[in-house]
Amino acid sequence: MFRALGFLLLLTLGSASHAASLPEPGTYRGHTVYRDLAYGPDKRQRLDIYLPDKPSQAKAVILMVHGGAWRIGDKAQRAVIDNKLDHWLPQGLIFASANYRLSSALMPRDQADDVARALAALQNVLPHWLDSSPSIFLMGHSAGAHLVALLGANPEQARSQGANDWKATIAIDSAAMDLPALMAAPHPRFYDRVFGDDPTPWRANSPRHQLTPSATPFLLICSSKRDNACPQARQFADTASKLDVRADVLEQALSHLAINRELGKPGDYTDAVDRFINRHIATP
Repeated sequence: MFRALGFLLLLTLGSASHAASLPEPGTYRGHTVYRDLAYGPDKRQRLDIYLPDKPSQAKAVILMVHGGAWRIGDKAQRAVIDNKLDHWLPQGLIFASANYRLSSALMPRDQADDVARALAALQNVLPHWLDSSPSIFLMGHSAGAHLVALLGANPEQARSQGANDWKATIAIDSAAMDLPALMAAPHPRFYDRVFGDDPTPWRANSPRHQLTPSATPFLLICSSKRDNACPQARQFADTASKLDVRADVLEQALSHLAINRELGKPGDYTDAVDRFINRHIATP
């Protein structure tokens, strides 16, 4: 507990104390990992950071946000991290994975605030390893894709939580990009438990309705095996285009679970995500 509280204090003090305040690292699948770094007082407000062999030379950082219908899931689940670590750490990227509060008392927009605080914490601690600011990518799957899309659509929400800008947002198979449209059509009942039956907050929790001209570039990955994920991705991209925001859609013939688990395995899918990341690393 004291170690986590010490890291929380570190995040409020800034970069000067990084070297003295980081906890001892562990290992996972042969990779160095700093586990459960606190970015807030709740036990769910925790962040894991996985390092490549030469973190000082890292060209980019990925912050991953897990799915789970906004009510379950964990940052360390194998489907969330394993193939991604095995692919991107050998390429010299830093990979982080964040938890966020899971509570029926919270709207997803509040959970997106947690993701923004995790991003701010990650940005604050990166100078421990890096002398320059790397390209940072927000990535999320399912509910996590919805949360990173909310932040990417209007980065001011993340800035209000202390985060600096990031390069681009990668949303993996969210079907909640247009929340009013989702809720008006036949839909699984768990959406009602998360978003309620009052339409008043739906637009505030809808990435498509939060899009601004200052939105980040997007890669919208969607499962063509689902009825509404790819149509929502394309509609989001069309709205973004009208604001001169680039949003690429990448359709995959994979299930909702496999589209997350398989990312990082060798193949065309991972290659396409690599091209997106590398293009934006090269962009000033």
